Formats: sequence, C-alpha cells, structure tokens
Amino acid sequence: MGSPRRRRFLSSTLGGLGGFFAGSRSRAQAPSENSASFTVPAYARAQNYRALKQSSYDRTGGNRDFWEIAAGDTREVFQSDGPGVITHIWFTIAARSAHHLKEVVLRIYWEGNLKPSVETPVGDFFGLNLGEYFLYDSVFTNCSSVKAMNCYFAMPFRRSARITVTNEGTLPIDAFYSNIDYQLVTALPQDIFYFHAQYRQATPNHAISRADKNLAGADKNLEGRENYVFFEARGTGHAMGVTLGILQNANGWFGEGDEMVFVDNNSKPVINGTGTEDYFCGAWDFGGLNGAVPFGNLYNGAPYIALPERAGGRYCLYRWHADNPITFRESIKFTIEHGHANDHADNFYSVGYWYQSEPYTEFPALPAVNDRIPALHLL
Repeated sequence: MGSPRRRRFLSSTLGGLGGFFAGSRSRAQAPSENSASFTVPAYARAQNYRALKQSSYDRTGGNRDFWEIAAGDTREVFQSDGPGVITHIWFTIAARSAHHLKEVVLRIYWEGNLKPSVETPVGDFFGLNLGEYFLYDSVFTNCSSVKAMNCYFAMPFRRSARITVTNEGTLPIDAFYSNIDYQLVTALPQDIFYFHAQYRQATPNHAISRADKNLAGADKNLEGRENYVFFEARGTGHAMGVTLGILQNANGWFGEGDEMVFVDNNSKPVINGTGTEDYFCGAWDFGGLNGAVPFGNLYNGAPYIALPERAGGRYCLYRWHADNPITFRESIKFTIEHGHANDHADNFYSVGYWYQSEPYTEFPALPAVNDRIPALHLL
C-alpha cells in the first residue's frame, strides 16, 4: 500500500483529470457554432452539378455493350455541350492486332476546335507507352486487371467537348468498350484551364558521339542541345507531368539524363534535375542490372521494367506534378537528356500532360502508325 502522501497526490491528480474530462464532455455535447476545428468532407455536402455518363452500352437493351471499329474508321465516343467537366475515362479493347495500343489514336477537342488538344496513341495516354498491358496504379492514370485503362484528370469545358478514337491499324477492333463520366454545371470558374496531352517519340534518339566528346566542353550540356522533347506549348498554363516508355538499343544504364524545363525563354532551363531515375523519383538506376525493382506510387513510378540495362531492355515510367505544377506565362519546352549530355541512342515514347488558358492545337504531326510500334535498333 502506498504512503498517505502518495495517496493524497493521486487523489488530487485524478480528481483534476476527472474535472478536465467532465469539462471536455460538456464541451463536446455543446460545440461552438463558430468552431473552426471541424469540417465536413466535400462529398458529404450538397453538390451543384448533374452527374452523367456516356458509354458504349447496348442501345437495344442487350449485352453488346461495345462498338466495333473497322480498320481506318473513327468512332466518336463522347460529345457534350457545356459547361461541364469530364472526370473519368475508362476504356477496354478487344482487338485482333497485337499492336492496337499503338494503332488506336485518342483525340479530344475543346470548344468546337477542328484540331485536337489531346492527340496520342491510346496506350501511351494511359501510361502503356510500349504497347503492352501491365497492371499499375497512380493518381491520374492506371491499368486495372486485366486490360482496363483509366484516367482521372479533370477536363473542364465551357461550350463543348468531343472525344474520338481512330483505328489506324489494318485489322478491325472487335469490341471497344467505353465509359466516360462527366458533370454538367451552371457555370465554371473564370480561371479554369483546358487539359492537353501531346505524344512524342524518338526512334532512336540522336546520340552525341564519343568523338564529339573529345572536343572541349562537348561532355557538358547546359543549353539542352539534342535533348528529348516531351512537349512544347505557347500561352499561359502549367505542366502536370509525363509518361515515358524506353526501349534500349544497347547494353548499359540508359539514364544519367537530367530533365530540363525551359519556361518563357528557351535560352536556359529554369528547372534542371540530377538524373533520369531522380526525375521519376527513384534512385540508383532503379536497382541496377541485377536488382531493378518495379514500383508504382501516387505521383511517380517505374511500374514496368524488363531486361534492365541490356539491349532490348524496356521501362515504363511516370511522374505527376500535382504537388507543384510547373507554371508558364508565355511558353514552355519540357525536355530531358537521353544519357549524360545525350550520349545514348535509345528509343523514347512519351506523352506530356498540361493545362493552359486557351485550347492549344499546334501539335507536331503524329508519327506514322508503323513507326509508333517499338522496334529495336541495335547499336
């Protein structure tokens, strides 16, 4: 049994705590209406939009919930007047061609423009940049079991939006399934930006030769010469990220290339990174020749790695800038080196994603369909 002094101490202490908790209960029972410590989640509050979906469902009431798309044909998969916001795109495809992820082209048109602000092979748009399916997850795109492609970028439009898919292959698509969720609203904020996505490739990149590197300063690249370009645009907006597929044409680590982003002036990058795997928020060659480990996180990932650091090696990577979109007022040129000072000649296939104040449609011509299919160029 404790001493009388100890018992008196515990009694006074517990009594004080009892009063504290009693006061807490009293306060909990009668919260202040002006309390700033409690918020109701947005999904539990009144919504001021009309939730809608456009899909490939069977209009007869049957179960043929898909479209057939013949070789060379275009299918409109979405059309709406505004104002509204596309919130989710889901596709799955049954096609005879093994290369349909590269052959089917996705285009999105804003406000009645005749040229698209999104133009990319469908697989690349969803992060499957080498024309192969694999499962992965991220905040904006994913591929779910087994061949379900999803995009969660918000895509606002004021007057109209239109989405098409074109089968540029030589074989028909037997079944194209589509679900596109969107909201119609009475008005959009004045500061909304339009979503854009641009496809690029280099097959292969042009490598700076070792002979060139013997020249004074040839192993340095402060100006971004010969960099791979993810995308370029003029106007006011912000970059949201990239997806990148790499097919190695030679043995060795393909990286050490720094990202370089030119903003409002192409003479010098305002953002300059420390290496390819660093830009995609990995490290140390993603694990190296015999220890590469695929990974997929909310904002970054290398979810697909095969034959690392060997000729024929394949990587699919993504990086989202939702934590810190890269802003521009006049123009942007988003680039990355291919190897240190561009000394590697591997194949790159990419999509750049961004928003800007006006629909931007001055895209480079999409490469021919056969040129989009990954093919090794052994060096």
